[in-house]
Amino acid sequence: MLLKKIPPLKRLLLLLSRNASGVPRQQYDVIVVGGGHAGTEAATAAARAGAETLLVSQKIHTIGALSCNPSLGGVGKGHLVKEVDALDGLCGRAGDWAGIHFSILNRSKGPAVWGPRAQLDRQRYREYIQSELLSTPRLTVLEGSVEELLVTEPDPAEPGQQRVTGIHLANGSHPISASSVVLTTGTFLSGSLFVGKSTSPGGRFGDAPSSGGLSQTLRERLGLRTGRLRTGTPPRLVKESVDLSLAVLHPPDSNPAPFSFLNKHTHFKPEEQLPCHLTYTTPGVEKVVRESLHLNCHIHQDAKGPRYCPSIESRVIRFPGRMHPVWLEPEGLTSDLLYPQGLSMTMPPEIQLRLIREIPCMHKAEIHTPGYGVQYDFVCPTQLSPALRVKSTQGLFLAGQINGTTGYEEAAAQGLWAGVNAARWALSLPELALSRTESYIGVLIDDLVSRGVSEPYRMFTSRAEFRTSLRPDNADLRLSLKGFEEVGCVSSSRYQEAVRVRGLLQDASAALQAFSLAASTWREKLPEVAISDVKSTTLTGTEVLKYNDATFEMLASAFPEYFSPYVEFSQRIRIEAVYKPYCDLQKQEIERIQREENMSLPEDMDYFSPHVSMSQEVREILDRVRPSTLGAAIRLQGVTPSAIVHLLNYVNKTRQKKRRAHGNHPDRKETREEARYAGNASFSK
Repeated sequence: MLLKKIPPLKRLLLLLSRNASGVPRQQYDVIVVGGGHAGTEAATAAARAGAETLLVSQKIHTIGALSCNPSLGGVGKGHLVKEVDALDGLCGRAGDWAGIHFSILNRSKGPAVWGPRAQLDRQRYREYIQSELLSTPRLTVLEGSVEELLVTEPDPAEPGQQRVTGIHLANGSHPISASSVVLTTGTFLSGSLFVGKSTSPGGRFGDAPSSGGLSQTLRERLGLRTGRLRTGTPPRLVKESVDLSLAVLHPPDSNPAPFSFLNKHTHFKPEEQLPCHLTYTTPGVEKVVRESLHLNCHIHQDAKGPRYCPSIESRVIRFPGRMHPVWLEPEGLTSDLLYPQGLSMTMPPEIQLRLIREIPCMHKAEIHTPGYGVQYDFVCPTQLSPALRVKSTQGLFLAGQINGTTGYEEAAAQGLWAGVNAARWALSLPELALSRTESYIGVLIDDLVSRGVSEPYRMFTSRAEFRTSLRPDNADLRLSLKGFEEVGCVSSSRYQEAVRVRGLLQDASAALQAFSLAASTWREKLPEVAISDVKSTTLTGTEVLKYNDATFEMLASAFPEYFSPYVEFSQRIRIEAVYKPYCDLQKQEIERIQREENMSLPEDMDYFSPHVSMSQEVREILDRVRPSTLGAAIRLQGVTPSAIVHLLNYVNKTRQKKRRAHGNHPDRKETREEARYAGNASFSK
């Protein structure tokens, strides 16, 4: 059930009154710097884990703001939202409260790669986050700008290790001490805004960057390696000036699925939600881009931008002659603005208007706020531990875009885990890490700290080796129990609900496996299910559920005395039944890869062969680097686990063919094993 929210005016008055007299104390367990997705999750997670926590943000009223797109989730990203929620984070519940258009992306594929996504009402989302901060015990919010970190000399007990002891605010007030500090500076660390040829300091339109002293402390005092990344945002359009009848209507799902495991329904009913619209760029758009490149300094900078959410300038340069999709997304129930997803741009405002009007449905469009680019500093994440602590500095944790990622969801996931570990550090508890085998958060952090980044990192399902078991539907069973029993960031009420769900699902699975009937009886009871007439053996309920047209509701209707107690989890029961054998096979694949890391790869390997299943991006990486062993290929940034499985199978098949060609035929046992492994590869797609 959704929590009742504090009205906006009362919320703001409470925030201001709570902080009107300054900081009520000068010593905290944890200080979190930054009030974006990473910062709010870090602060609340640290407080839930038992630490007295201070959140410092430049502007209280912008805490929880959606700086760029008004949406949450997606393919891979939706998995992160579900996992953050399973660990009692905020963004899933906030998304359910503020969501005005829910949909499941990738629904034509298996449930393991479904992408829960929602368009959000910007104002409602921000209000929810701020009211949650107010109601979190042990959490204080302060408006201010951090000038620098307070750092001691190396501890004699640990040579070479400096220790963070707190922060110093830019207003000249007394230093604030803490056992640990979490930096979640987003795009504000030495941030610069770009529009056309003009540049100005800032981390977001209307907001100043973080103090230069903070960047200086990280580089010069702490000796951290930093880099420069860039991103951008599209212009906001006046809704009434866009002819939506010329775009393709995309309504929300008729049965919207909430993000949070605590919610059975979204706040707004399907009929209350708003549609999105789809249109495409035209040759005229490409012409405007090419004619204005000399007026656009952002696109010519060396800083890397997001590969998977590029500006329209980057799209035109990289993919000339194409029509690029543009999603027209509402910014809120009462907002008069549209967000044109896919039209991030940094050209001069008058050129932006020319470009927008080259698209038929926008031929009379008016721009409310022009698009702009942002460049900012990030810290190379290989300098972090799996707990997201800076290895060379005791008590300093980093989360979000400062670690080289892009997106709200990646930031929220890092923030939660950094907040948990910052609290544990302050309370003298051992740091914790999440494994790649148990969560997408584990995959995200492991990729960052072991591989680093050369461009803004974005989560995809292809990055996870165990994605058949790391599904959105079971994040609570994977993480809520662990979050309560081991991590200490999950409430007792959520834990009890997860225990209840686990028990019911286990009972349902046992009931399905124990319930067995002859195929003829199943055909009689479930005529809608296409069970072959030639099948005369007995079938368990689990086996029947694997038929495409079978549902658990059918079984419960036909045999209510056995299955009706579990109808609440019908979809989850079916997904678990279908995926279990694939999960077992995938674990075998991963174990096989680990055994064969030292296998050499042919020097003349044709990575562009149509017989090996890989994305074009992975082919290009492997062909350019040409790794000598499978282990070397695994460690290449951008090479996905599924690509490694296909590469391994391809190399083994090629070698088998060569042996046959030379008369060295494998015996029957080897042929069977080869066929079995080749068959397993299909489950990684």
